[in-house]
Amino acid sequence: MTPEIVYQVGQDAVMMAVKLTAPVLIPSLLVGLVIAMFQAATQINESTLTFVPKLIVIGLVLMIMGPMMLQMFIDYFQDLIRDIPHLIG
Repeated sequence: MTPEIVYQVGQDAVMMAVKLTAPVLIPSLLVGLVIAMFQAATQINESTLTFVPKLIVIGLVLMIMGPMMLQMFIDYFQDLIRDIPHLIG
């Protein structure tokens, strides 16, 4: 196993992690930003106010995007298992 192969496998794993987490993190970030702007405008300093909307958004995103994310992970893992002889040989 050469250093280039290790680097490539690691890079692919990081990219897969980004692809799997981005659909959940980006909407959560946007909801948090909108609520923070609302809190700043109204001077409501309640830290638990952002929790419920973020939880609802994350649940909706996982219900909508979950099957696609799972299929993406399964495809990546199957490709990785299939490439084991090439990676170590």
